[in-house]
Amino acid sequence: MREFKGRVVTPGEVKAEALVSTQGFNTLASFQMALQFGDKEVKCGDQNNADLHGKSMIGKALCLPQTIGSTTGGLVLYCACAMHKQPACMLFANHIDSLAAAGAVLADVWVEGVSMPVVDCLGDEFLSYVKDGMTITVKEDGVVVVE
Repeated sequence: MREFKGRVVTPGEVKAEALVSTQGFNTLASFQMALQFGDKEVKCGDQNNADLHGKSMIGKALCLPQTIGSTTGGLVLYCACAMHKQPACMLFANHIDSLAAAGAVLADVWVEGVSMPVVDCLGDEFLSYVKDGMTITVKEDGVVVVE
């Protein structure tokens, strides 16, 4: 078991199974199929992300270095939350970009009954330690426990 301390972007506490990407996360490409065509498992549709492609993201602790891609990324995250198809939390090794942060914050403020804690600045060591299937606990103060 290891603990990592990051910066809270959106608050919350959650316990979930880790889903890890070691490369940038293209929000639009990853969520597009689930949001447009009703994929209830919310499988990652980004064919360029070998770590996540075809894996269910709903209810997982999504661990990644940073987001990449389209300027629609924030809106996509907001829509995933509004449609109740979001990950349990998003955990960034690096700083979150402004678009992803905007989507997460707007969802936290505007979507009632939905929580998707977001923590960034967890460091490269976090991303090299965490593996798919590990149990992640996110605490209100930005502490992330990996078991």
